[in-house]
Amino acid sequence: MQTILIIGQGLAGTALAWHLWERGVPFLVVDRDEPVTCSKVAAGLITPITGMRLTVSWRYTMFYREALIFYRRCGQRLGQRFFFPRGYVRLLKSEAEMAKWQKRRCDPDMQPFLHPQPPKLDAEVIHSPENGFQQRHAAWLDTPAYLRASRDFFASLDAWVKADVQPADVRDDGTGVEWQGRRFSHVIWAQGWSAEKHPLFSWVPFQSARGTILTVQAEMQGERRILNRSCWLLPRPDGSLRAGSTYEWKFEDANIPDPAQVAQLEANLHSLLKVPAAITAAQTAVRPIIKNQQALMGTHPSHPRVAFLNGLGSKGSLRSPWLARHLIEHLLDAKPLDPELDLQRNGV
Repeated sequence: MQTILIIGQGLAGTALAWHLWERGVPFLVVDRDEPVTCSKVAAGLITPITGMRLTVSWRYTMFYREALIFYRRCGQRLGQRFFFPRGYVRLLKSEAEMAKWQKRRCDPDMQPFLHPQPPKLDAEVIHSPENGFQQRHAAWLDTPAYLRASRDFFASLDAWVKADVQPADVRDDGTGVEWQGRRFSHVIWAQGWSAEKHPLFSWVPFQSARGTILTVQAEMQGERRILNRSCWLLPRPDGSLRAGSTYEWKFEDANIPDPAQVAQLEANLHSLLKVPAAITAAQTAVRPIIKNQQALMGTHPSHPRVAFLNGLGSKGSLRSPWLARHLIEHLLDAKPLDPELDLQRNGV
């Protein structure tokens, strides 16, 4: 009987656990249960056309289709809604960006995601609302609620434990994996950016980035779409707003917001909104990013019972359901890994 030990209950670890539960495979999730982590801070944005280059997110249709079904299924099991399809309005901030968009908008890969109607934003709320476009097939995941409800469900099955697992605590003897006297067929390390300190994965080229997200109060006159110009703005069902985010490649403390970054984010927010906006909180965490990779998964070259899923960056909400299923099928069914995501092919 296969039994899987999962280290870390962020977006990756949670999706792994759900896929194992669906297959009836025993598992144990071990997590530090810290109040501030990348997955808990994440806004959960899922958007097709992204970035300064205005391109379609890598393999978006495939990932979105699976995420939509996966999160709705989780919500039905737990009696709680986590996944919210939303309109997404991208406002262009400069003449150069507008010129770039005039070229990009005709690309065939853009067409499934472009809404035929202009955004029609309230000029009393938004600065320069006319320069932009509206996207389809965007959404957001309430990541704190999803992670918390999943944790409680796994705990009710005696399949979740709070502990700070160090690499030396997990022993691989070639026939199985052992932790605290319990035996497992495999261990999957899904700890986010802290994996760069794991001795078995020190060769993976992490290039993680710290990010800050604000919680904001402002009167949006009923606007429920996600907006973006210089920063994104997410209206939540409770009436609060979240705004973000920053990218800091050099940092010391993982969870303490940099005042300069908060100030810049606040300035970007005020360049988007005409109405007063009050910042009520700022949260900071580190995105796990692997240099030149969308994500990596697989087993260690010398330890086939020791597996890895990491590097989801800011796309964890979108990509974790598909990636987790793909890794589980590799471990349990010997299905080959996608060559672009295979740790052993791309980790050096």
